[in-house]
Amino acid sequence: MHYLLIYELSPDYLARRGEFRKAHLDLAWEAADRGEIVLGGAVGDPAEGAILLFKADSPKPAEAFATTDPYVKNGLIRSWRVVQWRTAVGETAAVPLRLP
Repeated sequence: MHYLLIYELSPDYLARRGEFRKAHLDLAWEAADRGEIVLGGAVGDPAEGAILLFKADSPKPAEAFATTDPYVKNGLIRSWRVVQWRTAVGETAAVPLRLP
């Protein structure tokens, strides 16, 4: 299945992210190298949120990522949530659905 980790950014996110960016990206690339993160990044310009797409059997990898993310631990993320995304269309859909 796919899971979305959705971040709501704190008001001072852009001003403070530089201090924690390398550690955050290192953590994200480690998860990507394990096959957990498919895609991730900021939403909007300037950033107004962030979404990370996980491929896993449960929401646990996304939840574990959030709880260890330096952005979360240092208050750059106001809130986060993990939602199941039932992908049905596209080459990498978790549950491809084609109707006759």
